[in-house]
Amino acid sequence: MYIKKILWAIALIGLVVFGAIAFYFYNAMFSPNTKFEENVKYIFVSEDDTYSDVREQLIPLLDDIDGFDALAKQKKYISNIKSGKYQIKNGMNNNEIINSIRSNSIPVKLSFNNQNSLEALAGRIAVQIDADSLSLLKAMYNPDFLEKAGLKEETVLGMYLPNSYQVFWDISADDFVNRMYKEYNKFWNTDREAKAKVLGFSRDEVMALASIVYEESKQKTEQPRVAGVYINRLKIGMPLQADPTLKFAAYKLPKYKNTVIRRILNVHKEIDSPYNTYKYAGLPPGLVTMPDLSAIDAVLNYEKHNYLYFAADPKRIGYHRFAKSLSQHNNNARAYHKYLDKQGIRK
Repeated sequence: MYIKKILWAIALIGLVVFGAIAFYFYNAMFSPNTKFEENVKYIFVSEDDTYSDVREQLIPLLDDIDGFDALAKQKKYISNIKSGKYQIKNGMNNNEIINSIRSNSIPVKLSFNNQNSLEALAGRIAVQIDADSLSLLKAMYNPDFLEKAGLKEETVLGMYLPNSYQVFWDISADDFVNRMYKEYNKFWNTDREAKAKVLGFSRDEVMALASIVYEESKQKTEQPRVAGVYINRLKIGMPLQADPTLKFAAYKLPKYKNTVIRRILNVHKEIDSPYNTYKYAGLPPGLVTMPDLSAIDAVLNYEKHNYLYFAADPKRIGYHRFAKSLSQHNNNARAYHKYLDKQGIRK
């Protein structure tokens, strides 16, 4: 009889302990465990992060980190960390959180516009995804990739079209470059290819001229007219004489490092560079900046006219006055130079 009572007591204690453990794990799994007021919070997990790194991000977001630890261990998440951007919604329980950060990586909106070099572009991209700027530059300048894509160091900037893209935060540098190459080929559809062929331009040549057009005018309505001026010059063998190419050439020299050229002077026209389109006829060997999509299409759909010259309009800043004759252009140029003098802009 006494032994039976002991056995019953042990069984009862076991049931109580089991119930307590079951209750603990039920709470750990199904009770809300967030302590932030916003609707959603995000954590970012790098490829080489450990559970400790993830836990550090979770501590400020969760009411009971110990309960989360226990369930994460039971569900083997601790040894199965996956990189990516993950969302934690207000009111989620531990089970939902673990399921979310285990397999529900969400994309990010990656944007860039008009960087003037791959170095600047890599820096812009690196703050939006996990890959750092050095790994991005290595992938961008990868000789095997350039050969496959038919691009050169001088022209590869044209492959990166300014826009917004959906990518995963943990996309690798190589995968990012390949994704941009895919977008580039998609942009160059049969219609654009046909228009380039009519012009007698390669993709690279269109992009080089578009970069000049974009630097000359940010006005989308004016860009086709500016493009038409340059195409008219090319048709008659006249040098492009594009000021943006002079700035580009100057900025490559130590003398002009960390300076801003606001006014083109005769000294700039003497710079010996293949980008100096006052000295060398034809298109420069590469882009001078990353053009907007509007500038690319402005070249492909250039305005047909008889203008050979244009000068900035002092009465409509950002716009230009166009001329068919050199004498008319000189009058327009003098008006703008007077404006620069009045503003105290000497260089």
